[in-house]
Amino acid sequence: MADGHEDDAGANGGLRPATKIVHSGRDPRRFDGFVNTPVVRGSTVLYANYDDLIHHRARYTYGRHGNPTSESLQTALKALEGGDGVAITPSGLSAVTTALLALLVSGDHLLMVDTVYRPTRNFCDGLLARLGVETTYYDPLLGEGIEGLIRPNTRAIFLEAPGSQSFEMQDVPAIVAVAKARGILTLIDNTWATPLFFKPHALGVDVSIQAGTKYICGHADVSIGTISAVGEAWKKVHATCGLLGITVGPDDVALAARGLRTMAVRLAHHQQAALEMAQWLAARPEVSRVMHPALPSDPGHAIWKRDFCGASGLFSIILKPVPPAAVAAFFDALKLFGMGYSWGGYESLAIPFDCSAYRTATKWQAEGPAVRLHIGLEDMADLKADIDQAFASLRAASQAG
Repeated sequence: MADGHEDDAGANGGLRPATKIVHSGRDPRRFDGFVNTPVVRGSTVLYANYDDLIHHRARYTYGRHGNPTSESLQTALKALEGGDGVAITPSGLSAVTTALLALLVSGDHLLMVDTVYRPTRNFCDGLLARLGVETTYYDPLLGEGIEGLIRPNTRAIFLEAPGSQSFEMQDVPAIVAVAKARGILTLIDNTWATPLFFKPHALGVDVSIQAGTKYICGHADVSIGTISAVGEAWKKVHATCGLLGITVGPDDVALAARGLRTMAVRLAHHQQAALEMAQWLAARPEVSRVMHPALPSDPGHAIWKRDFCGASGLFSIILKPVPPAAVAAFFDALKLFGMGYSWGGYESLAIPFDCSAYRTATKWQAEGPAVRLHIGLEDMADLKADIDQAFASLRAASQAG
């Protein structure tokens, strides 16, 4: 896809990303030849002698601080992300909140993209505000113009590309250049693309966050978050995780590690299927427009093509104006697309959305009802047939109304 950035590592003599996620973090020689790192369940770690106990001389010191299971996943993710370290948290939102708590203190100012995942916004307006951190929301299309919003106490800029639900693309290099010139840290929610399709650290971003619940796990059965960071940002993230007692159960970690090993194969299918579906929907008479940055018609396509090497299975559409009853008829008629607030699993999903109530730096104006779709691993002919019959229900309800 795109400019073929995925070949860069191989050209330089290193392993390509798809190979890294299969081999990194595993050492069968440590575990009697077993391919997968065992699931280690435990809190207490026994020391060999008194001197080791007093001086904490041991590979593992306490269950909360890590074990072979968590270390395996962290090592694999570190190889894929290219940062100085990776922390694992219980959810994607907890990864976001932990990273922000690590980098901000009372009196600081945060610049937050207006199209961010809504629970992130709720955290900024809730707990961060109560802790004395002020948040200013900015237009995702601002680029280097973000310079005009920086204050003397601005400590961090948070990005998400593409934007949650509405899929606006941000000029990440331009924003990072402004931030670095002013000594400001940058964070990005990279859940949509994953480090397979977008490399934040390679573009100078200090903190790369994923809701591993989505594509890392890939099976809709685990909640987990990841924080990759570099330099001083990593030191602060690592220390904050320790202070907060952040830990994830070994069974969830093991499921995430298992999902990671097949992420490249799954994402290749999600990407191809979503693009095919997006193109098919763009030609449907019921659809006003499709919001998918990998489509040449998308306003953010040039940035996506420049900075990304692939796209995932999530995108949105705007329907032509229809009564609310017709929208309900469409969703209720779906048989293969589930209605649920997540994505990234093997199953296809659809939800309605309206950003107008929680955008402040921009104005959400859609000419019709908005629908977010995640294209799963089902046969494309079956998925198209499902949407086709749901559109028939939508048309019938529109005519009846």
